[in-house]
Amino acid sequence: MTALSMTWSCSPLTSSKFRRVNRYSGMTFASVKSTEGLGNLPKVVLTSPHGSEAELYLFGACVTSWKVDGKDLLFVRPDAVFNGQKPISGGIPHCFPQFGPGPIQQHGFGRNMNWSLVSSENVEEKPVVTVELRDGPYSRAMWDYSFHALYKITLDKKTLSTELTVKNTDNKPFSFTTALHTYFSASVTGASVSGLKGCKTLNKVPDPTNPVEGKEERDVVTFPGFVDCVYLDAPSELQLDNGLGDKLSIKNTNWSDAVLWNPHLTMEQSYKDFVCVENAKIGTVQIEPEQSWTAVQHLTVA
Repeated sequence: MTALSMTWSCSPLTSSKFRRVNRYSGMTFASVKSTEGLGNLPKVVLTSPHGSEAELYLFGACVTSWKVDGKDLLFVRPDAVFNGQKPISGGIPHCFPQFGPGPIQQHGFGRNMNWSLVSSENVEEKPVVTVELRDGPYSRAMWDYSFHALYKITLDKKTLSTELTVKNTDNKPFSFTTALHTYFSASVTGASVSGLKGCKTLNKVPDPTNPVEGKEERDVVTFPGFVDCVYLDAPSELQLDNGLGDKLSIKNTNWSDAVLWNPHLTMEQSYKDFVCVENAKIGTVQIEPEQSWTAVQHLTVA
């Protein structure tokens, strides 16, 4: 049986449907289903007993949807391509093993390689899926190291959690930078982020190749125009008001930095409908052979 046709049940009463209601008790059980997404790309759908849903494409291990009470809190750009040739523009793409420009391709290769499904399970009635990425000829042509990346996605009633672990399976140390380039559905004129006051900033708007250092003095950061700013040593929790009536908590462990981005008129078709609030590791992570690095993100809507 291929991965595309498999259905993983997080309860013995879960059928191949995304959810199943027990006709006797009225209970809804967590479930995970592998199916076919846009462009015939393999996709995994998680459904919690509370009705929240998330979708994960194995190409790029990109979470493209997170719905609570039927409302999608993530955003996929209308120009996104689902052909397995370009990264999916939207949701939660990976930047690995390089954030931004550098010696290899923009934002690395993690977002445009096929990840493999490792497992699904039910943890306290929460559907959990783990996928993995290993080095191959494509990655080694750019970054000549052996590695093993595991990405675990957990869906709860109002929380979407991710855990990224990178292990060095080579016989020599390597270093990398990384980020989760999260696109949130938003009204850009009403969106704001709290919790960044006092952070050191690297503002890329004047010159992306030579960021201007500064310090964030605002209690509430808005998106009045083109925004591309790195916040170093950011707090472990930020608050996003998406301007659409939703307030979200963005908590993390070991994502030491944050990035705010909105392309404004350079992406006139869609810039008004999203903001990016990214957990990131801007400084290089160095790990020795057989060692690993892990970072966790929790997105919660009030």
